[in-house]
Amino acid sequence: MVARARVAFLAPMKSELRPLVKKLDLERTERGDDVFHTGTAGDVEVVAGLTGIGMKPAARAAERILDQFTVHHLVVVGIAGGVPPHSKVGDVLVPEVVVNGETGTEHRPARIGDVEPRGRLVSDDEFLSSAADIARVSGAGVTALDMETAAVAAVCEARRVPWSVFRVISDLAGDTDDSVLAMAKPDGSANARAVLGYLLPRPWRIFKLARLGRDAQAATNLAADAAIAACASVEG
Repeated sequence: MVARARVAFLAPMKSELRPLVKKLDLERTERGDDVFHTGTAGDVEVVAGLTGIGMKPAARAAERILDQFTVHHLVVVGIAGGVPPHSKVGDVLVPEVVVNGETGTEHRPARIGDVEPRGRLVSDDEFLSSAADIARVSGAGVTALDMETAAVAAVCEARRVPWSVFRVISDLAGDTDDSVLAMAKPDGSANARAVLGYLLPRPWRIFKLARLGRDAQAATNLAADAAIAACASVEG
């Protein structure tokens, strides 16, 4: 009997993981203190889990999922902030290069699926929102920003596990700031106190939050669809 290939999906936030779990009808699986979601995508076995927000949590999550399962390909799935004019909301990003924003280390994803790789994704715990910072990264040809992928890439490369990333642009750099980021807990769930603190002084901000929420929901679904379609090409 030929062993099935196994793809691991890692998503930073619950809202990014949820479409994968729903679309693939994955089952909750507990391994010690860790919670994963397992199932199949066609002929490929699948395991999915959360990283949480940030570089260190992402690295630890990658280590845990690789410790617990034999993985033939790991895929980071979720949303990203686009850098104008190189990207727009709704773009599916499969980058050619992922850069650790703190160290400058470059990582090159493995090709998976039919989407043509393009652009540079920079991962950093630093949240860029000022016009000067955005102009700087745009001038360097950066396509999008996130806070996890380069950390996952480093773990995979150290363990010789092929990895890829599917991110969809949910907003553009400068659309959000630190106060918006603070409304999410480390796992991406809502921080109710921070939400109230953001809205009470300026209640009309709720319209901006509603738009960001709609765009993020659409982006998470697009990212899940693209990642699921691509994993059919993975072999054991």
